[in-house]
Amino acid sequence: MGKVTGFLEIDRRDRRYAPASDRIRHYKEFVIPLSDEAIKDQAARCMDCGIPFCHNGCPVNNQIPDFNNLVYKADWQEALANLQSTNNFPEFTGRICPAPCEASCTLNIIDSPVTIKSIECAIVDRGWLEGWIKPEASSHKTGKSVAVVGSGPAGLACAQQLARVGHEVHVYEKNARPGGLLRYGIPDFKMEKHLIDRRVAQMEAEGVIFHCHVNVGVDVSAAELSAKHDAVVLAGGAEKPRDLNVPGRDLAGVHFAMDFLPQQNRRVSGEQVETNAPILAAGKHVVVIGGGDTGSDCIGTSIRQGAISVTQLEIMPKPPEKEDKAVTWPNWPLKLRTSSSQEEGAERDFAVNTTHLSGENGAVKKLHVVRVDDKMQPIAGSDFEIKADLVLLAMGFVAPRHEGLIDALGVKLDPRGNVAADTRRYKASVEKIYACGDMRRGQSLVVWAIREGRQAAQSVDQDLMGSSDLPR
Repeated sequence: MGKVTGFLEIDRRDRRYAPASDRIRHYKEFVIPLSDEAIKDQAARCMDCGIPFCHNGCPVNNQIPDFNNLVYKADWQEALANLQSTNNFPEFTGRICPAPCEASCTLNIIDSPVTIKSIECAIVDRGWLEGWIKPEASSHKTGKSVAVVGSGPAGLACAQQLARVGHEVHVYEKNARPGGLLRYGIPDFKMEKHLIDRRVAQMEAEGVIFHCHVNVGVDVSAAELSAKHDAVVLAGGAEKPRDLNVPGRDLAGVHFAMDFLPQQNRRVSGEQVETNAPILAAGKHVVVIGGGDTGSDCIGTSIRQGAISVTQLEIMPKPPEKEDKAVTWPNWPLKLRTSSSQEEGAERDFAVNTTHLSGENGAVKKLHVVRVDDKMQPIAGSDFEIKADLVLLAMGFVAPRHEGLIDALGVKLDPRGNVAADTRRYKASVEKIYACGDMRRGQSLVVWAIREGRQAAQSVDQDLMGSSDLPR
């Protein structure tokens, strides 16, 4: 490494947030980047550890020690080339990935891990600023046509890889603009949408053709799509949310998170919100059920909309403040994490289960809950009530929606309701059909979606051409 003793001499320093009192007034990103010199110092903390466990911690297998060394040497352009050899969209993961690579960092055993995520983001942002990131159009055409259904991170990664080896790639997206969950699920204060727009522009210059406002299985039949293309890749995500089956669920004011979040994203982007009943938190007591990232996104959005109070409930017990690294490393540890949105003013409660909801004039007013033990059993006499004018269900997603495309194709499903396909070929049970991302693996991370999109592209290219130069 560039500085062998760097990890002994330099303390971990990461990006900071703008003050909560300022950032809740807008929907723009609020992370304050480190200077180039500070990023260089942080890259110098990377150890010459022999076996870089960060490679396995990262689902796309970024060559982390290599680009850290290049940043330390101020060879930013080569660092970018290295980073983009494994990750099509580092500006996405550099903002919204939880960084399992950092949990796997060897330095994390005895100290604080290298700020890998911040370094990754700095590299790609520098690349865009300097104009180093350009379209990589293929010099030849294969004559093969591939349809990619869904333009989330899996679909975009798959489409870009296939276009770069000369296939004609058509991406079908049911919404008005490409991006999938990146555009309609993740709030702008975590990732602004111009980042997606410039990647889409790059992909269009590489030959990818986007068909928006096309719901495959409804606007275009599955049979028609299959007949028109040499291969079809299903990358539509896992959109079926886990529901709350308790009395009072049908009261007005109880909504799925993914009915709430896309509305605000559309408002921010100037896109029309197609509903006569907007879901807004302004002037309301908001309760978010679910303790994950989607729940945090609901919190940050509700606070920015002007909620009176925001309470987040989690059925699991409160995790420990710190992990036992001797037990958990290099795996992702269970420990208490506080998101930027939670820091902005949410009340959090753990080991709580909802028994029913009550209201007035058909609208929700109270959430009735009970505390549970470590076996999820209710604790006698622990019942209490929470004011609730808006209840947002953020309890995860159980499977892709089967109605329409999946039902029409007749592909086999796994026991959880996902499209059945292995991680070597990504082939579904129907000829010419492939599946990747959340539609295949279930609800997961953006970085896993990128990995699966890339690997599915390699499998499609292999099948269409008999061999493939695409990396896995």
